[in-house]
Amino acid sequence: MFNAVYVEKDDDGYRAGIRSLESSQLPEGNVTIDVAYSTLNYKDALAITGAGPVVRSFPMVPGIDVVGTVESSSSERFKTGDTVLLNGWGVGEMHWGGLAQKARFPDEWLIHLPEQITPLQSMAIGTAGYTAMLCVMALEKQGVTPDKGEILVTGAAGGVGSIAILLLSKLGYQVVASTGRPHEAQYLKDLGCAEIIDRSTLSEPGRPLNRARWSGAIDTVGSHTLANVCASIQYRGVVTACGLAQGMDFPASVAPFILRGVSLIGIDSVQCPREDRIKAWNRLAKDLDFSKLELISSEVIGLEQALRKSQDLLDGKVRGRVIVDVNK
Repeated sequence: MFNAVYVEKDDDGYRAGIRSLESSQLPEGNVTIDVAYSTLNYKDALAITGAGPVVRSFPMVPGIDVVGTVESSSSERFKTGDTVLLNGWGVGEMHWGGLAQKARFPDEWLIHLPEQITPLQSMAIGTAGYTAMLCVMALEKQGVTPDKGEILVTGAAGGVGSIAILLLSKLGYQVVASTGRPHEAQYLKDLGCAEIIDRSTLSEPGRPLNRARWSGAIDTVGSHTLANVCASIQYRGVVTACGLAQGMDFPASVAPFILRGVSLIGIDSVQCPREDRIKAWNRLAKDLDFSKLELISSEVIGLEQALRKSQDLLDGKVRGRVIVDVNK
């Protein structure tokens, strides 16, 4: 038997709670894991509260991040005792995820945890940090180097934004942070940003082109914010888009793209190929300032607390990353 966050939807309504389950109830897969830690992400909070149509199959165990030890495996890639990591692949939406003491997955969804990173650190990084690394790698691939000018990070106090700042500042970039939480100014400076701007300067309808300022950007917000970011990028600058906190719409003009040669690159962490995941996590092991990681992940909670914390996360009251110790 093992404990899990269990989400149900039936004639009695939508509900989430802690349930004791049998290993035989785990979904199909050729690797079974003793889970050590998971996280509480925005998608997980939506799944637990029912505030958004994230869960596509019921019953569901949420948790888009997983780290743990292989209990049993029929895969040639992994053996009993290996420490493995998973982010995305639709877990917590279509396949049971990591907010449980046990999990089972197909081996192609898993990677070995880099030996430089502890299981706890891997969840402090989580999908947010892995996504941030994919964004940084995309900027680099398009030739955005520190000497080209400032990099903007929107939604800077969130998980992706926080780790993006850590990575970019260590790599030598001048980072400008956009946030709607002015009380987090010192936190953002401690992470390494050089300047902070209020999100209201970007979140309202704007002009097709603004003064060219940033050489690149990592946007986690979408909607008018993303449109205004694109309108303020330098000639042949690059924007990576990975979030939609403000909305899925993109009320923009083609002007930045055809008059300044701006590139807009979408970053998908869910279906990202396994080879790219391994590259991203190896880069995180090398390029992340682990001495500052505790600034981002100040909270380690248990499964019961994850139920209560979900609404706070949706209400924007949570800074950075929330780690879930599934055995706590």
